[in-house]
Amino acid sequence: MLITLALGCSIALPVHAETSTELFVTLNSGNPQTQGMALVLATQAVEQKAVVRVLLCSEGGQLAVRNKESVPLKPRHVSPKDMLQSLLKAGAKVEVCALFLPNSDWKLPDLIEGVSVAKPADIAAYLLQPNVKILSY
Repeated sequence: MLITLALGCSIALPVHAETSTELFVTLNSGNPQTQGMALVLATQAVEQKAVVRVLLCSEGGQLAVRNKESVPLKPRHVSPKDMLQSLLKAGAKVEVCALFLPNSDWKLPDLIEGVSVAKPADIAAYLLQPNVKILSY
């Protein structure tokens, strides 16, 4: 009787589909420490199995420019650009905002490999998903 009751209760419980936690990081700052903290947190999220998507805009977009250097930060002596490239290698999606290239002197070939240009409609749809957490720097 107890087994039947337990089975009956478990069948009555709703089944929740497993949804991944997703982190959307917008990075607008040109400050190396701010960039570094945003990317450290994004990296930690990847290491904790979250799906990470990064949108670089304004001064933050310069991190995606191939020949633009960024300053190494203590204590690990790793630059925000190095962190960004590590995120790309770990599978994060990295994009520059749609306004970045048209309002700069750079073109698509100037971006580091793996960085694309975001489509505003795609970003808006992504932001509206209930499992997406947003982090803005």
